[in-house]
Amino acid sequence: MNVLQLVIYSLLGLTYLGLALGYIPGLRMNRATIALVGSAFLIALGAVNLQEAWQAIDANTIIFLLSMMVVNANLEYSGFFRRSLSLLLSVTRSPLGLLIALTFGSGILSAVFLNDTIALIFTPLTLSLTQALRLNPIPYLLTIAGATNIGSVCTLSGNPQNILIGSFSGIPYLDFLRALAPVALIGLAIQIGLLWLLYPDVRSTQPCQELSISNKNRIFKPLFNKTLVITTGLLIAFAMGLPLAESALVAASLLLITRRIKPQRILQKVDWNLLVMFSGLFILTRVTQKLNLLQPFTHAVNTSASFLSVTVILSNLISNVPAVLLLHPLIPKDDTQYWLLLAAGSTLAGNLTLFGSVANLIVVEAATNLGYKLTFIEHLRFGIPLTLCTLILAYLWIH
Repeated sequence: MNVLQLVIYSLLGLTYLGLALGYIPGLRMNRATIALVGSAFLIALGAVNLQEAWQAIDANTIIFLLSMMVVNANLEYSGFFRRSLSLLLSVTRSPLGLLIALTFGSGILSAVFLNDTIALIFTPLTLSLTQALRLNPIPYLLTIAGATNIGSVCTLSGNPQNILIGSFSGIPYLDFLRALAPVALIGLAIQIGLLWLLYPDVRSTQPCQELSISNKNRIFKPLFNKTLVITTGLLIAFAMGLPLAESALVAASLLLITRRIKPQRILQKVDWNLLVMFSGLFILTRVTQKLNLLQPFTHAVNTSASFLSVTVILSNLISNVPAVLLLHPLIPKDDTQYWLLLAAGSTLAGNLTLFGSVANLIVVEAATNLGYKLTFIEHLRFGIPLTLCTLILAYLWIH
């Protein structure tokens, strides 16, 4: 091995280490900038050329992700998510009832829209709710974190890693939904049971004090109606098997034709960090493939159990999106079982630790900003049994 190869291997390893940590000690860098800088240096060193790097970026994934962010931003501004939460809470006022409503409400919404969006919007609303009703917010924060991950497992639009898997595998939207919806629904029920065991306070079925719905939850009718019609059309397009990226792009484009909301307000809601990180990760994955570094993982496709185990381990070591990008070349395009195992393993593994998924981090950061602390240990005693139960369920169901 010459000096240049040693530098390339070292740089690639340091980049993945930075992605796993989420930062570089002493520097103000996040996963997006780490992926971008690592890719830039690898291009400069000749690990791939600029044209190869550009071709490595999967346009379908980037377009689908960007378009869904635009759709979600319009839904948020129209009041859709706040009204959805208000409707969920209108049917119950008891601690247990609220737990069930938040679990299935955030889980189902995460299946249709990006789970990170639901976590971002529901966390402050849930904290306001628990404060008004004088309830311990911790079990309800765990509810949002766990349910957004579990609920998102069952659709190709539920989370970023499933968007990738949909792009690589070509599995139809409804086929994917039929295969993993039972895992999501039973997983949500398991979560409720686990929180019931861990937090006696949530077991009460007695109604809390009456909760007044804030005017901030009002609907902006013209924008709401337009967004709802276009989003419904988009879901119909998914169900009909039309191309995901193209359908989402058309829906986003129609929403951007407006007289009611400034375009910069919508574009500010786009998670450009995530798009930059994805682009960088595509390039890093191409370098990894070119250097034949996936060889140690080839044994993982020999059995479904070992493949699921490797997926879970990698998802917690380097995060779920990089894990999917590293493992997808090992799966034949027509092997639906392994694609489903990859989706279930990479998503459900996110509940293991506080740092296992972006949705978890969104919840803990939002809670911290509002004066509440969800600790690593508090999450771990919930995350370990939840992850083990849901992974066993997914394996038995898919296998």
